[in-house]
Amino acid sequence: MAWKPTDIADQSGRTFVITGANGGLGAETTKVLAGKGATVIMACRNASKAQPIADAIPGDVRVAALDLADLASVREFAAQQGEFDVLINNAGLMNIPFSRTADGFETQFGVNHLGHFALTGLLLDRVRDRVISLASIAHKQTPKLWIDDLNYENRRYQRNLAYAQAKLANLMFGRELQRRLTEAGSAKKSYAVHPGVSATDLFARTETPLDKVSKPFIKLIGHPPHKAAHSTLFAATEPDADPTVYWGPNRLMQSQGPVEACPSSKISRDPELLRRLWEESEQMTGISYKF
Repeated sequence: MAWKPTDIADQSGRTFVITGANGGLGAETTKVLAGKGATVIMACRNASKAQPIADAIPGDVRVAALDLADLASVREFAAQQGEFDVLINNAGLMNIPFSRTADGFETQFGVNHLGHFALTGLLLDRVRDRVISLASIAHKQTPKLWIDDLNYENRRYQRNLAYAQAKLANLMFGRELQRRLTEAGSAKKSYAVHPGVSATDLFARTETPLDKVSKPFIKLIGHPPHKAAHSTLFAATEPDADPTVYWGPNRLMQSQGPVEACPSSKISRDPELLRRLWEESEQMTGISYKF
């Protein structure tokens, strides 16, 4: 029988930090967890816009400012956090025009991967249970990982490939973090998941004419946000979920369906690339992990 959110045990006494929780999958995840008794910290770039959303969700839901496009903000947020149970790296940008973060990173890679890499490294000693990283079926769309030019210094920017690279990095980070935790003898877990395809606001921020037409099309092939959040909720709450499995929907080319074990690209499983991406990420962010 397919897993469903009603299978989630009571989460009273547990605290979850969710990035980008003010809309889409993050808001859906927050609603379910708060409804199960958890304390949820919505880590959002614009706290004033997130607060009304938090106020409308019954339960212990709090808002904290976090801008993943600025490592100073990441450090400030991390410094304010005590111990908690689960970190859900949910926030993301998709197919946006070229720009750079406050620290000079290409924005999709900087926000989707490097911001979360830095955040996780700064918080790992306070995470009691597990880390969830949201990847995407789009990770298969890139033919390679440009490990020597992750920051688009020497190649033409293609927004779709930049997004694919960033989501590939999310998947690889989740896997390499789990490998390193295991190697260190830690009981903490790291999961990589994907939500399938869902008509969230990600599809309305590309600053192209597609913003007006993509959502109706996506609704036809994908599934609604509350179902797309199932893979995150499963990995965040299921005690015996295997952290070495890439969890997500597996029907209609992985665009929808119940949570299952999913295939991923050969690149995402390359041990040497996993190691090099980790080392490049440490160098770019200045964050070194301590296990």
